[in-house]
Amino acid sequence: MEKLQPLYDRVLIKRISMEEKTKGGIFLPDSAKENPLEGKVIAVGLGRVIQGKRIALDVKVGDKVLFAKYSETEVEIKGEKFLLLKEDDLLAIIK
Repeated sequence: MEKLQPLYDRVLIKRISMEEKTKGGIFLPDSAKENPLEGKVIAVGLGRVIQGKRIALDVKVGDKVLFAKYSETEVEIKGEKFLLLKEDDLLAIIK
C-alpha cells in the first residue's frame, strides 16, 4: 500500500467489517447492512497547531475506535477503501 500521511488532526481508518449473519444464523444481504461505526487506526497526522504549538493526537496507529456517523471521507488506495476523519469526529477508543 502507498504511504498516506494524514495532515494536522486527521486520522486514516480501516473500517472493521460487519458480520455477514445475525446471531440467529440469518444471512444479511448487502442492502440490509449498515456500515459499522468502528475501525482500526492506520495512520495519524502530526496534530493540530494552536497558538504556534502542535498538539498531539490522543489516538495512535493500531487503536480500535468508534466514530460519528456521516463524518467520514472515504478514500480508495489501490482498490482498498479507507476513511479519513478529523480527530474531533472520533467518539471513543475501544479497549
